[in-house]
Amino acid sequence: MTTSQEAEEAVSNIMHELGAGGVVIKNPNDVKLLVQSDNWDYFDPSLFEEEGNIKVFAYFPIASDTIDRINILKDRIAELKSFGIDIGNFDVKVSEVDEADWANNWKQYYKPLKIGKKIVIKPSWEEYVSQGEEIIIELDPGMAFGTGTHETTKMCLELLEEIMMLESTVFDIGCGSGILSVASSKLGAKEVYAADIDEVSVEVARQNVKLNNLHNVKVFKSDLLERFEGKADIIVANIIADAIIKLSSKVPDYLKEKGLFLVSGIIKDRCEEVLQKVEKFFEILQIREEGEWCAILSRKK
Repeated sequence: MTTSQEAEEAVSNIMHELGAGGVVIKNPNDVKLLVQSDNWDYFDPSLFEEEGNIKVFAYFPIASDTIDRINILKDRIAELKSFGIDIGNFDVKVSEVDEADWANNWKQYYKPLKIGKKIVIKPSWEEYVSQGEEIIIELDPGMAFGTGTHETTKMCLELLEEIMMLESTVFDIGCGSGILSVASSKLGAKEVYAADIDEVSVEVARQNVKLNNLHNVKVFKSDLLERFEGKADIIVANIIADAIIKLSSKVPDYLKEKGLFLVSGIIKDRCEEVLQKVEKFFEILQIREEGEWCAILSRKK
């Protein structure tokens, strides 16, 4: 599927929900930023042939309902426009490929990654020896969003490392793989409540909590704040701009006095729109940008 950068995560999530065994995102903007930031002797010009268009590849096993799933997929992605999400020059192409171990082949490219001063994201199948005071997060993202490599997740991890206080209560809205919840616990949070509307993500997050041997992280299914109870010191939401706008007026009721609200998943073009909504209820402390994305850290007024 060809779509816009703003819609890439939403499109990927829909594909997962409909049973895709694997999803790959090809983003020429990432290549452009990499070339600009490093000294490359050569790069393939064909990588820029479709600059601005994001391609999302999903792999489905051939079954009697495959065509039905593809039609449902088209309808659900078309509905994204009603939520204000620009799906760009949307196009769908279907082809048959030889069966291979595409569900696992990607793992060879996913290596331990250090983020911030001491957080290391370690794929569960990789070997890594901790150095100094590093915090190791064992992770198997499975079919959920959140490996630490995407700019939105990376910025959240960096900011969580800076703001986390011992004994904090953290709410993670739209937890995906559970990476931010696991990080919050290992950074010193006393209690972490993580939720996602996608059942696959909930199960993956639970597995990652277990993988890290954590007992203070509770994972459950919830549509945004619907099933959260009590109040938190920190609420983190790495989701999409429209959902953050929707949340902003409700989050203060779930935050303690001077509680922090950390959001990401916002494409730069919509950062100002989100800011205008958030600053009605929060004091803006920091805006961080990386690539085409931004993260906002704010404090309850």
